[in-house]
Amino acid sequence: MTSVASSPESERGSPRWQALLELLSSMRFAISLLTIICIASVIGTVLKQNEPATNYVNQFGPFWAEFFTALKLNAVYSAWWFLLILAFLVLSTSLCIARNTPKILADLKTYKENIREQSLKAFHHKAEGHLNELPEAAAKRLGALLVTGGWKVKLQSRETPQGTGWMLAAKAGAANKIGYIAAHSAIVLVCVGGLLDGDLIVRAQMWFGGKAIYSGGGLIADVPEKHRLSERNPAFRGNLMVAEDTASSTAILSQSSGILLQELPFAIELKKFIVEYYSTGMPKLFASDIVIHDKATGEKKEARVEVNHPVSYKGIEIYQSSFDDGGSSVKLQAVPMTAATRSFEVDGTIGGITELSNGPEKMNLEFTGLRVINVENMSGNGAQGQGVDVRKVDLRSAIDQRMGAGHKTTQTKELRNVGPSVSYKLRDAAGQAREYNNYMLPVDAGDGVSVFLLGMRENPAEPYRYLRPPADENEKLDGFVRLRAALADPMLRERAVQRYARKAVDPQRPELTQQLAGSAARALGLFAGQEEVKGKKVAGLQALADFLEANVPEAERGRAGEMFVRILNGALLELDAVAREQAGVKPLPADKVQGFMSQSVLALSDAPFYPAPMAFLLKDFKQVQASVFQVARAPGKNVVYLGCFFLILGVFAMLYVRERRLWVWLAPQAGNPSDGSQVTLALSSNRKTLDVDREFDQLSARLLGRPEKNQ
Repeated sequence: MTSVASSPESERGSPRWQALLELLSSMRFAISLLTIICIASVIGTVLKQNEPATNYVNQFGPFWAEFFTALKLNAVYSAWWFLLILAFLVLSTSLCIARNTPKILADLKTYKENIREQSLKAFHHKAEGHLNELPEAAAKRLGALLVTGGWKVKLQSRETPQGTGWMLAAKAGAANKIGYIAAHSAIVLVCVGGLLDGDLIVRAQMWFGGKAIYSGGGLIADVPEKHRLSERNPAFRGNLMVAEDTASSTAILSQSSGILLQELPFAIELKKFIVEYYSTGMPKLFASDIVIHDKATGEKKEARVEVNHPVSYKGIEIYQSSFDDGGSSVKLQAVPMTAATRSFEVDGTIGGITELSNGPEKMNLEFTGLRVINVENMSGNGAQGQGVDVRKVDLRSAIDQRMGAGHKTTQTKELRNVGPSVSYKLRDAAGQAREYNNYMLPVDAGDGVSVFLLGMRENPAEPYRYLRPPADENEKLDGFVRLRAALADPMLRERAVQRYARKAVDPQRPELTQQLAGSAARALGLFAGQEEVKGKKVAGLQALADFLEANVPEAERGRAGEMFVRILNGALLELDAVAREQAGVKPLPADKVQGFMSQSVLALSDAPFYPAPMAFLLKDFKQVQASVFQVARAPGKNVVYLGCFFLILGVFAMLYVRERRLWVWLAPQAGNPSDGSQVTLALSSNRKTLDVDREFDQLSARLLGRPEKNQ
């Protein structure tokens, strides 16, 4: 076979379309496309896809959020440029296959028996010898011997000055070239399957079928027809949420700027949702018992959908994706956080909204979530069992948390279910909202004091910050609320101050009573935020610190601070007793006094920063579960499976199958042809390995009668 290399002049004279064809079918072009696809896939894995625009603004800021949206990085796999790159990769690889397959097939058919004798001497693996047979008989015998070893053989006779010589050409490992075709075909099949199962068909319906993305709100039944895809849509992948004892037949396809609705040929009714948890609180199993109602025939089919065990019906796969709240009903109790509010109860449904009024101020209470199980690590892992200081920076703890399950640690965990929690939003008339998360039951964090966890955050990108008011002797929040209301009442503060001064001062020194009462009144007033410090009103322990900084020399602040805190604690204890007497409540039990008052000081100090006039505690609930299914019609799935099979076949063929070619030239013995044949042996392989050296030695020994070399 003769090949002629094209000169630079002939390339410059070729038409432009031929140059473009050369570029599209070149290996470097395909590798460049694969590199871009890999980078885009990494971005699509790291950056959450198809999230609301506000989430990107909150997490990355306005500039980067706009940058991601402009480049469609928030929806990489459905971006026009990603689909275009996939299409070009299919085209490039197909052209490469089309160009090289005829050459490969032609090469598979040829034995290259026309090679010259002198060329054999230039091979790396070559040998010469003598056989006591005539060339024709030796060629036929050696050919039969090679056939038994799996070689394909072709014989050719040639005339030489000494007589008739015979060329034996053999080949083995042709599957190596088939592996090339299979591997490249696999890339085409996988990309085609990805295009079929991606958004290409959905986008085609928007481009040519008049369909449009829906970005409004309201009920699904009210969405216009132009935002709905037909039941006959050949490819889609969407989500479907179904609450218990309800049915749905419309899936939601998330798009970068809204949604599309996909009608299904059947309705899914959720009879029961089952969820089991690990001791860590993570779901161990969640499954759905469903009934499929066929719209066309009315047939009913019962099935169970579990994770990794989907149900298939009419070519549509139903996967268990996740679970959510299906509209649980809750009863909340409003706990006053200021003296101007009163306690009341409100009923609602998760996902619903209730309007509230605070005098002239109007706000909406949005019920956003209910969690029945909250498993937390209550060990603390602190020294001597102390509670965790959430303000400290613990690098070792942070690293240990990220080392995974394979990292062994001596720290013990005390996992405990701390009970249900409810989350809600309070939205003002201007549309601004804060999100709250409150636990139903008081939690003992390990220091022997039960506290209620009242969480708040400004936006979803922030973690919750918790106010921790203590539970009273009845495991309720009434004691703290009563104490805070008393702190805001000047008359009760004065009564508490006088009682504290009388108890703390020796009756033999009555002149100190008024001095101590004045100091206690100043401490309570500062703590309650009733006095200005440095030109502004500040409450809590910060007010005491500012007062000391402004009025006490630095050298004496430590001792003065200890005295002030001691007076404050004593005055607050008497304030609690006064408030209980006024409400007709029994005094605080002696074993609860220290823990309750210590935690109350901290909570009262932080309470002025709580941004709402009331906190809503979960009083009762009736949970309704909902299952989130992923429904998909994926015609490209089988194409991708076929492509994966070809890829495995091709890779194994190219890596583990060696293409070898063998030539044996048998020429008559010079001077006396009847004395036998002069043999020249040569072997070539597409890879130089030790196996080739070993195989050549074995062939030389079998064909030429030489002893094998020691390996």
